[in-house]
This record gives sequence, C-alpha cells and structure tokens, in this order.
Amino acid sequence: MNRTPRLAAAATASTLTLVLALTGCGRSDEAAAPAAGPSSIGDGPATGTIEVWAMGTEGELLPELAEQFEADNPDVTVNVTPVPWESSTEKINTAIATGEVPDVMQVGTTLMSGFVELGGLAPTPEDIDAESFFPGAWDTTVVDGTSYGVPWYVETRVLYYRTDLAEQAGVEAPESWADLTAFAAGLQDAGAEHGIGLQTRGASTSLMYFPFYWQAGGEILDDSGEFTLDNDAQVKALDYYSSFMRDGLAPQVLVEDEKVQNFIDGDLGSFVSGPWERANLLTTAGDDFADSFGVAPLPSDETTGSFIGGSNLAVLADAANPDAAWKFVQFATEAPTQADWFEISSDLPAVQAAWDDPALADNEAVAVYGDVLETARSTPAIPTWSEIEHELDLILEQVIAGDLSPEDAAQQMQEAATSIGTGLD
Repeated sequence: MNRTPRLAAAATASTLTLVLALTGCGRSDEAAAPAAGPSSIGDGPATGTIEVWAMGTEGELLPELAEQFEADNPDVTVNVTPVPWESSTEKINTAIATGEVPDVMQVGTTLMSGFVELGGLAPTPEDIDAESFFPGAWDTTVVDGTSYGVPWYVETRVLYYRTDLAEQAGVEAPESWADLTAFAAGLQDAGAEHGIGLQTRGASTSLMYFPFYWQAGGEILDDSGEFTLDNDAQVKALDYYSSFMRDGLAPQVLVEDEKVQNFIDGDLGSFVSGPWERANLLTTAGDDFADSFGVAPLPSDETTGSFIGGSNLAVLADAANPDAAWKFVQFATEAPTQADWFEISSDLPAVQAAWDDPALADNEAVAVYGDVLETARSTPAIPTWSEIEHELDLILEQVIAGDLSPEDAAQQMQEAATSIGTGLD
C-alpha cells in the first residue's frame, strides 16, 4: 500500500490554493474571530450525531475506531465521510465558506494555519494536555500562540539502507555528517549505483532539506517571529546537502516512482523517507525483504533534527455538535486508543505514552521512529508557508544543479521569505 500520496497531498502546496480560493467566499469578515471552543470537555457521555471528515486511508479505516466510541457512548452516532486528499481542498473551501461544515475534520499539519486564518477552526479546550504529545506534533496545532487542534498521528523521516551492502562495505549506520558521506560512498563501493537518494527538485524538496539545516543549528524563525535563513548554518547545510549530488553519491534526479524498485534491486543503497515506506517495500518485494534493510535516525551535526508531519484532528468553528465533537477528539487521542489506531492503520501515535504499548515498544524498526520524534520539528505554522516553501524549492534546485552558490542561495531564501511575510501581521 503506497501511503506517499496521502502525505504529499497534506504537506505541500494546498495551503496557498486554499487561501486564494476562500478570499472571495464571503467569510473574510468572520475570519479574524473564530468561534471559541469550550474551556473544558465535560465528563458526561457524548450524545447526538458527530459528522467527521477524514482523508485518504484514514477516512476508510476510521469507522472501525468510531464503532468503539459509539459503544462507549450509546446515545451518539459518528458518521465518517472519507474524502480523497486530491479533492479535499475544494470540498473544505466550500464548507467553510458556506458554514456547512462537519463537526470534526482531519487536517494535514501544514494546512492548520490557513484554516485558522479563515476562521474555520475552534480553539482547543484547555484540558487537552499538550505535554502528553510529542512537542513537535503539538507545535503544528499552534497558530499565533493559540492551539486549534489536537495531534492525531505523526510521521517523521529516517534513513532506509540496505543492510547487506552496509555489511559488505564494513560501514555502520551513520551518526554524523561525515559518517553519512562515508556511508553513502561505502554502499556505492559495495555495488550500488548511488549510495543515497535525496530529493532534488519539485514540491517539498525543502521538507527533505530542512532537517539538515536544523542539524547545522539553523532556525527558520527567531523568537520574535522574524525569518532567520541567511546565516552560516544555512550555507553549511546547503553545501553539505548538494555535495551528495555534486560528488555523484546521489542521483541528480531521484525519480520517486522508481525509488523503491531501485532500492530493492540494490541500485540505490539508501534513501530518506517516512514510516509508510516499509509497507511499500514489503508489498513490492515480499515480507522476506524485511531482512535486507534497516532504518536509522538521520545523522546529526551541531544537533539532531528531522521533520515531523502527519495529521491533526480539529473541531470546526461552525460545528453543529461541538461538545460531542471534542469528546470524540479526546477519545481518539488518548494513549490506549492511539495504540489501537496503530494496530488498525499503522499510523504512528502522536501521544508519547502510547509508545509504551508492546505493539510499538517491541518493534525495533518502529522504536527508531519514536526516538526521532522526540526531537523532530515542523515547519512554521504560518498562513504563507506554502508560498514560501515553493520559492525555497526553486532556490534549492539551483544550488543542487550548481547554478547558485550556497552563500547567494541563503541570501535569496531570506529575501524571498521576508518579502512574502508570515501572514500573521
């Protein structure tokens, strides 16, 4: 089962489209003051009907979880509407503009700020415990200091590598930048055409790149909310990232549709991706292939760093049954439910305590993700991020192609982001 489209659709250029589409939809006067959520979630059972929109694979599987909630709350009915990611933006645009919204909605982490800016989401009740979630996951719900949702599931990026090639080359999973370069070279010497695969063009190239910037000690925004993209950390990370393509350790263009098969064939020694890739590999090559690859955290430089994505659950500002909606969100994000949801969907829990469940704790491959998630972080929750990301992707392509120096690229990144702004002024 290929999970990549679900994540790509949630994490890329939809935000800009959403903002533009809603500009003239008649809701702009309300956008500055979304309806407040309840200050607390009551102790009584949920009642009435809860309309839920969930995207992609989650929309197909969520009814199984909803049945558990209905069993605990006999006077409630949960109606789940599966929505394809590719049509979700248009559907949500229309819903928010007309006020004909569901009670609960799955929201890709990078889309939160756009919906908040349009007044579509209700603030999170105070008794949802932010400390129970991975910090990077909770940060994706916060826009301009206020949370507007609850982390549901998470994903992050790790290094997939061929263990047989690593053993033949006599190299171990890398822990530093120097290790990663030597690791990729070793896999290549052991027979791979390329030692590592990194994204080099197209949407979300920056999502692959930014963990390296964070590892070098860089930050996208400072504490005052100003962009900080033109600095030594940026120059260092750009030079390092592009060195893999420049030195022939990585392909100049990584063809996503061919990546898995190239890895299975041994032509690609390693690549960076998320938890869905394990299922892709085993579906394509068979379960026996599990013994042929391993996963490891991305190496560190000044510090550790990886991207955190996934989806949140949010209650709509115009929800017809907000009290029951928040009870459902609370249920879906409790540790035992999160462990159950992992068994149903393979989605990684956003609640840290859920990782103590044997289904996760006893799985060595999954445990790697848990370690990485403790320090993984998200891109800024600002309405303009999709537009900024597009500009940064174009700059990265020029650096990788050798048409722009890291120094000039860092300056252009800063100028582009500053010119667009955060959208929160």
